[in-house]
Formats: sequence, C-alpha cells, structure tokens
Amino acid sequence: MQGGSEYGTPAGGTAASSPYGVPVGSAYPGGPGQSYGQHQSYPPGGPQTNPYGTPDTSAYGVSSQPAKKPGPGKLLAGVAAIALVIGGVAGGTVGYLTGGSSGPSVNALDQPKPAQQTGNAPTGSIESVAQKLSPSVVELKVSGRTSSGEGSGFVLSSDGYILTNNHVVQAGANGGQIQAAFPDGRKATASVVGRDPTTDIAVVKVSGVANLTPVQLGRSDDLRVGQPVVAIGSPFALAGTVTSGIVSSLHRPVKAGGEQQGDQNTVMDAIQTDAAINPGNSGGPLANASGQVIGINSAIYSPNSGQGSGGQGGNVGIGFAIPIDQARRTADDIIKTGHANQTFIGAKVADAPQGGAQLGDITPGSPADKAGLKSGDVVTKIDDRVIDSADTLVAAIRTRAPDEKATFTLAGGRTVEVTLGGQPVPVN
Repeated sequence: MQGGSEYGTPAGGTAASSPYGVPVGSAYPGGPGQSYGQHQSYPPGGPQTNPYGTPDTSAYGVSSQPAKKPGPGKLLAGVAAIALVIGGVAGGTVGYLTGGSSGPSVNALDQPKPAQQTGNAPTGSIESVAQKLSPSVVELKVSGRTSSGEGSGFVLSSDGYILTNNHVVQAGANGGQIQAAFPDGRKATASVVGRDPTTDIAVVKVSGVANLTPVQLGRSDDLRVGQPVVAIGSPFALAGTVTSGIVSSLHRPVKAGGEQQGDQNTVMDAIQTDAAINPGNSGGPLANASGQVIGINSAIYSPNSGQGSGGQGGNVGIGFAIPIDQARRTADDIIKTGHANQTFIGAKVADAPQGGAQLGDITPGSPADKAGLKSGDVVTKIDDRVIDSADTLVAAIRTRAPDEKATFTLAGGRTVEVTLGGQPVPVN
C-alpha cells in the first residue's frame, strides 16, 4: 500500500485530507492579503492543499512579505466612517418623516439617565463567564527570523505557565521572541517550554510577573451538542474579545497544522462551535457556562480562503477547538518532562475504499503488531466509536492516553484488543 505515516497518522496523498479547519493563530500577520496561522515562509512547492480548496499557503499565512498589520486604530476609523454615513442618512429620513408634524416635542436628551447597573452578573450568563475568565486570557505577539504574528493563550499557573497552540508560537521557538500582554496592562517575555505539532498544543512560560490568575479547567468527555459556550481571545489584534455560541458538533476529525512540508499534519478530535472565532483567536479558551475551559480555539472552516482572491476569510459559524482533556494531558507532559508524548499504534494508515481506515505497514514490536493487527486490515470501530476514515482513526487514537486498552472492530466483525503505546513527539 502506498504512502501513509507511522503511528496511526496519515500523511502524503494516501489518506484523505480533512475538509475542515485552517489555523487562526495570527491576526493580520501581513495585512488583509494574508490568511491564518503564523506568518511563515516555506520551501518551493509549499504545503499540501486540502480537498476543500484551502491551500496550506492560506492556512499557514505563508508570505514572503514582512509582517505589517493594520492596527485597531485603522479598523476603528473604518467603523466610524460607516457610522457617520448611516447617521447622515438616518437623520435626513427622520427630518422628512417628522417635519410636518405638530404638537409638543419629546426629546430623549431631556430624559434623566437610568440608575447605574449594580450587582453581580447572573450565574451562567455570558457576562459572568467573561468576568471570570477574561483576566486569565493573554495576547501573544510572536516574531521569528522570517515571520511574525499574534495569537492568544490562557494562564495555567500563577507563576507563569500559559497554554496555547503550537502554530501560534512556533515562529518564536528557535531564536524568535514571544511577548505576552495581560489584561491588566502588564507585559512579559515568554519562552517555549515545549510543543507538540501533531496535536497543535504548546506551553510557554513568562518571566518577571507574579500572581497571575489561572483558569479553571473543565472536562470535554461529557460535552453535549447544543450546550452554550463562550470564546475569548484577540481576533485581529482586538484583545479581550468575547463571543458566544453553542457546541455544534463533537468528535470532528480536523486536519489543521503541521510545521512544514513533509511533516505530519495536525489531526485533532475537535469540538465544533458556532461561536465567532477569527484570526488571532487561536490558543484562546473555549469555556462552558460555568467559566471552565473545555477547549482551545484552534481553527475555522474558511471556504473562501482557497479561491485565489488573496483575501483573508473570516468566521462563517464553523470553528474548531482542541478538547481540554487531550490538551491537559499534553500540557502536563510538557511541563513535567519538557516534551509531549504521543499515543500511537505503530501502523501506517489510509482511507479504505469501502469506508473505514485501512492499515498499511505494521512496525515490528509495536502495539499493533503485538495485538495481531495485519497490513490490509480495515478498522471500522474503536470501542463504540465508528471509524469512517483514516483521520477519524488518528483523532480517536490521539484522544486516548498511552497504555489505555481499546477494542478495534475490523471489517468482517472480528475484534482485537490493543494496548495503545506512547512515545515522545519529535520537534524540529
């Protein structure tokens, strides 16, 4: 069988690419003509495209141009101009409609201001989530030798550990610079503690600041479609932006990352949400109604980013977040050991023509080999989860911890119990 990559991760052209997200780690890294993720340069040929017409050159913000983003002032100026135009039209209309009326005039400017709002925000409201979580959300400004950009993160510990996406900070990982800006105005230099390109997770640590406010982590294994969620981050460099929506789907296999051409693509078992997520939201928290972080905002579906217009797409109501259960385990590995551990089975994998994930070469001595799996076997289920593609198999494996046992159902109905393996993730 051609292609595929080891450890249950599709690569190359044999496994179908996911039709979903593009990273949203960088806000206007090179102006409106750039797209998402960290602003990077790539070798000739560029990263692969996916079947929805979204080339990785858009997904990663690839450009040879120097990073130069319009500031919030320009954005606000544009908004002001629109408001003035609308105000002029509306004013003329009102004058026309009321010009012929008679009787005493009523003027809102003569009315007293209402009493000032007091009391706490209602429990479970968007306002209460924003009040609880916003002090812990960080804007990250990243610059490297050939690229720069912005993204988001959130505080894990009072002494400075911050969780974010790999694609947000990778430009600053090797000789670059990362600056963290906190909601209270403090700024600090951050350094990369460790990162995992295969799950798009990274941990950085700031120096020179203390008494930071950690988030409260929730859980993602009991989420329900339709439950309300809140996203906080720095879209288009507008720090502290709060949006809301619902969980619109679960267990969505999304391919949205990878460091460079030839590397394994990021495949995550994503939480799908309609909360507005835009470039710069990457690495920020997705929270439940209790203000607990249940995911890391990482990618959006952008149907127009691959149409050759050169424009930067925005939110269309389909965003993706890494489940916090997976991110929590990876972050804990990174903080304790300096590297992430990847769950694997030791088999190449590709889409099966009849549906499911077809195994290719099996690594001798690997978990797949020890369980008796063979090249050519087609996996259709892991425990109770239906496996309909190679990406789904990869996502399902990576949500599990090393040494967990899982029952693989193969085409034809045979079942095999596999003890999943773990190994350090290589990082370039």
